[in-house]
Amino acid sequence: RILTEEEGWEGTDIIFDPNIFAVATGIPEHDHYAMDFIEATRRIKASCPGVKISGGVSNLSFSFRGNNPVREAMHSAFLFHAIQAGMDMGIVNAGQLEVYEDIPKDLLGRVEDVLFMRREDATERLIEFATTVKGSGKKRVEDLSWREAPVEARIEHALKKGIVDFIVEDAEEARQKYGKPLSVIEGPLMDGMGVVGDLFGAGKMFLPQVVKSARVMKQAVAYLEPFMEDEKDGVSSSAGKILLATVKGDVHDIGKNIVGVVLGCNGYEVIDLGVMVPADRILNAAVEHGVDAVGLSGLITPSLDEMVHVAKEMTRRGMDLPLLIGGATTSRQHTAVKIAPKYGEPVVHVMDASRVVGVVSDLLDAGRKPVLAARNREQQEKMRRLFDVKQSRPSLPLETAVENGLGIDWATTEIAQPAFTGRKVLEDVDLGEIREWIDWTMFFSAWDLKGRFPKILEHETVGEAARELYAAGTALLDEIVDEKLLQAKGVYGFWPANREGEDVVLYTDETRSAELTRFPMLRQQAVKADDNPYWSLADFVAPKGVRDDWVGGFAVTAGLGAEAMAKRLEGELDDYSAIMVKALADRCAEAFAEMLHARARKDFGYGDEGLTKQDIVRERYRGIRPAFGYPACPDHTEKRKLFELLGAGDVGMALTEHCAMTPAASVSGLYFAHEKARYFAVGKIDRDQVADYARRKGMSLAEAERWLAPNLAYDPDAKAAEPAARAHGAAAAPAE
Repeated sequence: RILTEEEGWEGTDIIFDPNIFAVATGIPEHDHYAMDFIEATRRIKASCPGVKISGGVSNLSFSFRGNNPVREAMHSAFLFHAIQAGMDMGIVNAGQLEVYEDIPKDLLGRVEDVLFMRREDATERLIEFATTVKGSGKKRVEDLSWREAPVEARIEHALKKGIVDFIVEDAEEARQKYGKPLSVIEGPLMDGMGVVGDLFGAGKMFLPQVVKSARVMKQAVAYLEPFMEDEKDGVSSSAGKILLATVKGDVHDIGKNIVGVVLGCNGYEVIDLGVMVPADRILNAAVEHGVDAVGLSGLITPSLDEMVHVAKEMTRRGMDLPLLIGGATTSRQHTAVKIAPKYGEPVVHVMDASRVVGVVSDLLDAGRKPVLAARNREQQEKMRRLFDVKQSRPSLPLETAVENGLGIDWATTEIAQPAFTGRKVLEDVDLGEIREWIDWTMFFSAWDLKGRFPKILEHETVGEAARELYAAGTALLDEIVDEKLLQAKGVYGFWPANREGEDVVLYTDETRSAELTRFPMLRQQAVKADDNPYWSLADFVAPKGVRDDWVGGFAVTAGLGAEAMAKRLEGELDDYSAIMVKALADRCAEAFAEMLHARARKDFGYGDEGLTKQDIVRERYRGIRPAFGYPACPDHTEKRKLFELLGAGDVGMALTEHCAMTPAASVSGLYFAHEKARYFAVGKIDRDQVADYARRKGMSLAEAERWLAPNLAYDPDAKAAEPAARAHGAAAAPAE
């Protein structure tokens, strides 16, 4: 506090060095020194946000000087656990560190017994064992014994392990042996990828490892292609040709790119049209390339409507290709209810990249396709019936839902006033600071590795893959930070605000006489079985004329430069690193938003929360930062007002016609400070509220229904037909 509050230092400029002392000295008072450092690290990180932790690691093993194998094992095991606790740097011979996973299990067990005082005789057992492992220490020489195997085995090993170092010379040796470059591709390379595919299908390899395998395959094929051209050798036969595209208005493609790599690894030729691809270009390309199936991807909810449009166009053109649907906002239900009825051929929702090969292979097999199509059709019919039942659930009239909103006694409630009003622009924010806020659990999720960080690193099944991925991700992030390969910029601010009806109104100044902008909000309507309130974000803002209140807004990006860097890596046939760049940029953008929210909470006057990073990841703080397009405020079009309010264009951010943010690694939203503010889902809303919302926005009912389609508790087409049907019936009825 002396440094940060009195002297004005940033927490990130302070380094603590809690002493590391020797363990296993034979003196009982020394036994807990390793655990003390790890616990001290946790406490300091929790109490002093942003500070760094250093330590003299070599002190730890002083009792075993002269026995380098034991010292190296002790240092590596200690660092593995200390880093998880928050250690940032240390003093140790980095060239003599064993990989944690490669420490012999019998030695590792005895070392960790000492470090964590797991046995009373831990020191004696390690001393006894140390006499059996004396040596000159770890030499960082890679085991290259696999290089002595035949070329086919070497290629398979390189593909399984993702090793690119020797693939060109092995491809050349195989070309000399097989005589024709095409024979190398269709022989050892495809055989090796077949092994990779089998291991992936059996759950013995995981997505990041498969993408690394694809990098090896691409570099081998790239080397062989000129020889095939010279020999007019033709192209390798494929299992099928698949077209992939992120639909019009959407810029997100990490999942699509991973799907493309997985299909390529399994012998399919992939035509990837990229992002923001309109329907006519998708379908024209499908015809031009003679593809066997079309795959559509999207992340934002307006993409769902665009997918429906593509399905309709495929029907209009008389196409007979299977249609695959994937992406974060897609679902089996939406595919069954909205997309599949518009197209007569199989429309299959693919949950994740690990399932796409099985689906595609069934769809392209004449014998298996009818079975899959029938099963898919039956499941979708069930989902449509279930959807109809859900649609019939009762909902409150809008007026009643408003009356039963969150009740706040505004006369007595505390209202936080920000330290400033207006906007602040943040230029070239330090990615090194941002990375401290990354939620790594979501990083692994992007690669289809499920589990909470850091426990996932020790997971019995996916731990090895997770450790490899984490090492690669952090190494690339180090490079990005050190060389400033990506830029992070943002803007945030606060404005006087009040609630008017169901709208949150922002004013130009504290007189609150001139309106700056207003955000109409939506309210829960589905009937609840208890007395819980029917939530709306408007509830968290004081009504006009009752109390003065304030609302904030923000827009941040960590993706400036990401697209160019990814394209460069793709040009170098390194899809693994290209996807990694985008995944890291996404995580940094979310981390930036979390970091900036912490600053905003301080600006609101309640920032000294004493929270750990784990608490922050679990949102155990006061206030929320809901984003337009997400469950509490699902209308993406409100981002247009937010971007104009913030001047987001000044930091390189923009919106597509469907309100997807560019760069893709961007986050935006509002800040609500009330102590009762919480996240929730608006859920299904009825026509009375949609009509009221459209009126408040100055938007037609049809357009409002289009943007809010996933939230509608009714079929807008059926509702629109009712008045006409009633009018027709009245005209036909006989006069009394």
